[in-house]
Amino acid sequence: MIFASFEFLFLFLPLFFAVYFLTPFRHRNWPVLLLSWGFYAWWRVDFLALLVAVTVFTYATVMAMDRAGPQSPRGTLLLKLGLVGNLGVLAYFKYANFGVGAFNDLLASIGLAPLGWSEILLPIGLSFYVLQSVSYLVDVWRGDVPVSRSFVNYAAYKAIFSQLIAGPIVRYAEIEQELKGRTHTLAQFGLGARRFMVGFAMKVGLADTISPVVDAVFALPEPSLVDSWTGALGYTLQLYFDFAGYSAMAIGLALMMGFHFPENFNFPYLSGSIQQFWQRWHMTLSRFLRDYLYISLGGNRGGERRTYLNLLATMVIGGFWHGANWTFLLWGFWHGGLLALHRWWRAAGHGPMRYPAGVALTMLAVVIGWVAFRAPDLATAFRLYGGMLGLHGTGLSDALAWQVMPDQWWTGALAIVICALPLLAHRLPWERPPEAMHPAWRAAWVVAPLAGFVLGLVLLYSRAAVPFLYFQF
Repeated sequence: MIFASFEFLFLFLPLFFAVYFLTPFRHRNWPVLLLSWGFYAWWRVDFLALLVAVTVFTYATVMAMDRAGPQSPRGTLLLKLGLVGNLGVLAYFKYANFGVGAFNDLLASIGLAPLGWSEILLPIGLSFYVLQSVSYLVDVWRGDVPVSRSFVNYAAYKAIFSQLIAGPIVRYAEIEQELKGRTHTLAQFGLGARRFMVGFAMKVGLADTISPVVDAVFALPEPSLVDSWTGALGYTLQLYFDFAGYSAMAIGLALMMGFHFPENFNFPYLSGSIQQFWQRWHMTLSRFLRDYLYISLGGNRGGERRTYLNLLATMVIGGFWHGANWTFLLWGFWHGGLLALHRWWRAAGHGPMRYPAGVALTMLAVVIGWVAFRAPDLATAFRLYGGMLGLHGTGLSDALAWQVMPDQWWTGALAIVICALPLLAHRLPWERPPEAMHPAWRAAWVVAPLAGFVLGLVLLYSRAAVPFLYFQF
């Protein structure tokens, strides 16, 4: 069950809110927990068993750590146990196939028979709820957040269905008070519904319309220059509107329940540098990598050379977190190298580039990186890179031309315009607070998301639901 499906919109969601608002205020974490577990079990019940096991293990470990004293020798030992347990689960389900495959390739290269192995299925959302566990363990050990003595509150935090599958990565401290008590108003519910509809329109109307073009390009045996750049730019737009759309839907659903989730995107494609891009793209993951990995590696405390290595290591690990594939390692090396280069450039006394040039150069670097991120293997990635250099011809190939419909070209153009609109924020009446708008613009502010949502429903009815891209991570 995904947000952009009729089962979710017309079965699960009405049932959830009916049960939720009929439950007394002090017990509303119960429907959040139980119905979120039911939402997760829709995929596979054994996946739910793993989620519950990780939740119970982390909760029990933190309670024992609290009794021992978080930073006592025993508390530190329990922290390490909790981290090893959670990261061990992630490593087994996410990287065992990759590790065995790489080992078998090595055996084959020296003429030995490969190991027998059955592929392990990756439980959906595992990467995200393990990171939640890690942040909670470390925050309690550091003394940054109090221990949750209510298992229901902690389990509900882990299971909130709007963020369970693909984030945002919500830290316990960010909603601790709202787990104990939160307000519900009609105005807040309406704002949440509006945010959900905007995200739905981004996902179904834009990302899913561009998706077939991207798939077609990455399947071409010899993509031309136009083919390759069409696919690279198309994926750049698809990924943004798919994941930012999911995040908007998750934040909107949470607001309807009374929770305030952190933002996950801040117009990243208008960034003037690669550092600024990572301050605006998947912001909850960027903060996680900074606070729990980069700083733990030493951050910028060990001199310039060590800082560059820490940046590179952080991004390579962040890339590999996205998936067990050489392409994600390449993508991590690319962004780690760019961040180190940017830091070296500024340390050498150079100021920031002029804004248009900085945006153009940053976007070029990001688009190049997305090719490796999207490609199923290195061979496909380098085939696209060759095409982007014109090694397979220049014009739009017949193999792609017949697959691209006019509405897909127009959707891509509209997506580019939407990405650039914030540049005119001071001139756009709908960028003002609703109460400061002219009544006509205020009406459009309300009606436009509803119209986009209805159009999305029509499109969803006319084609199969497309899973969110970040479900695979």
